Amino acid sequence: MVQFISKQEATQYLKLSDTTLKRYRLQGVLIEGIHWVRINSRCIRYNLELMQDWLHNRHDPIAHQRAIRIYQASLLSNRKKPSQSNTRNDSPKLKNSK
Repeated sequence: MVQFISKQEATQYLKLSDTTLKRYRLQGVLIEGIHWVRINSRCIRYNLELMQDWLHNRHDPIAHQRAIRIYQASLLSNRKKPSQSNTRNDSPKLKNSK
């Protein structure tokens, strides 16, 4: 399961200042919806796993893109919907025996 952390936790885990995190967000280095999400106008959460991967793979963008694809594939919204035949009750209905 994806763990989203606060700005304060991100600065502790990643050893980056909040100013640096903000600058990376504003410059587009960190991608909204991937590396971070906006909860409201005053609250941002960081995806810990992808932030750590980005930090380790800053100089290997292909490796980091692979981690992003894996993250996106893991989202419920990207999973295949069950087919109608799997969700429909195909068993015959019981008749009243009166």
